[in-house]
Amino acid sequence: MTEAPPLKRELGLGDLVLAQIVCVVGASWVGVAAKLGSAHAAFWLGAISLFYLPLAAVVIYLNREMPVEGGPYEWARLGFNNFLGFLMAWNLWVYAIVCVAGVLFMIPTDVAYFIGPTAAWIPKSPLATAAIGVAVLLFILTIAVRGLAIAKWLHGSGGVLAMGAYAILIFLPLWGLYHGSSKHYVAIPWQPPPVSWWSLAVFGQMTIGALSGFEYVGILAGESRDPVRTIGRSVVISAPVIVLMFILGTSSVLAFVGDRPIDLIGPIPQTLRLALGANSWAAPLSIFMLATRTVAAGSLLFTGLTRLPMTAGWDHLAPQWFTKLHPRWGTPVHSILLVGALIALLMVLSMFGVHEQEAYQVLANASTVHYGVAYVILFALPLLGKRALRQRLPRWLAPVAAGGLFASLIAVLIAVYPIVDVVSRSAYALKIGGTVLLTNIAGIWIYRRSTE
Repeated sequence: MTEAPPLKRELGLGDLVLAQIVCVVGASWVGVAAKLGSAHAAFWLGAISLFYLPLAAVVIYLNREMPVEGGPYEWARLGFNNFLGFLMAWNLWVYAIVCVAGVLFMIPTDVAYFIGPTAAWIPKSPLATAAIGVAVLLFILTIAVRGLAIAKWLHGSGGVLAMGAYAILIFLPLWGLYHGSSKHYVAIPWQPPPVSWWSLAVFGQMTIGALSGFEYVGILAGESRDPVRTIGRSVVISAPVIVLMFILGTSSVLAFVGDRPIDLIGPIPQTLRLALGANSWAAPLSIFMLATRTVAAGSLLFTGLTRLPMTAGWDHLAPQWFTKLHPRWGTPVHSILLVGALIALLMVLSMFGVHEQEAYQVLANASTVHYGVAYVILFALPLLGKRALRQRLPRWLAPVAAGGLFASLIAVLIAVYPIVDVVSRSAYALKIGGTVLLTNIAGIWIYRRSTE
């Protein structure tokens, strides 16, 4: 292993808590959950029990044992072997590329809701969507080159604004009850969850899609102050906040959208416009807050995914080209430029021959499967990792990790089932399955070339 160059430790506990919130709490997932109607609370609690809490426990204990830059990649490499470590990093890397493209895909919808009905054409225009997405990508790329000294303020402000926007969303039904516009609001409704392939597909998106990301700050352990202590504490502090934001936010969407079609790209802006009206100043302000959070989330994901090839390069599992750092800012500039180009290309390719809702779902589910592969490896560590590692972990962690492994496998296998109307179900499944298969074949080829 090549000795890692010293990285600037810019991130404290507050930075990590806000980073968790901005990374995990996406604006689209309350719309996905709202499609379940009053059964959403049961599904959220099931997803939290089977996936969210096991993930938090596994991340905290693995990070205590291995608080190193690269996080999950190094955990898998040291806990299993170099190949599974690379496969973990590769799937996280591809996931983040696809996910950032999906995040950027949300911006045009936010812009349209911000302006009002006259701008409804923007997200339906491939040219406008691509232009806005690439402009935001260039901004994120510039921030990434400059480093976490600047980026952490964007990430932190995104976390604060996300909580502010969700606070408005959560209190909207109370405002609506006062004005008589949300007569059927129930904060935590209870209805037995329906059993079907469709509801299972929604559940899969609510686990790896909505509740994932706690392990992501582990990638930045080498740039965190006292990572053994602060990363675990950031999970404990942010976890209950995130749970309440999701459950109460979904109930707010249901209170105002009702039986109307839910915009899965921008359910919160849609709710704000319905609740506050076209002429309200509060709706565009809240939508601006959400859009800022979206950009911050894209920046955080982008920052993390550019570190994975760098750390793999240190271990000679990826080309040394990725380890090149900016002479002034100390950031992996080659990795940043390559990832930026791939994201721009993926955004353009995802829009060919489909509607914007389907294009977004293709990106979301393709990223879910890649993330799911990484999570299968992650949750397997307390169960099947090297004996020396398992002996240092508490015994109760193994059955807890088994629950997370089960939920991850469900999400991976059901991801090809669409939850929106699509042009062709077989083409939809082929795009997702083919993408995952080809990217992993490419990853294995790169690994073999790098280790010859």
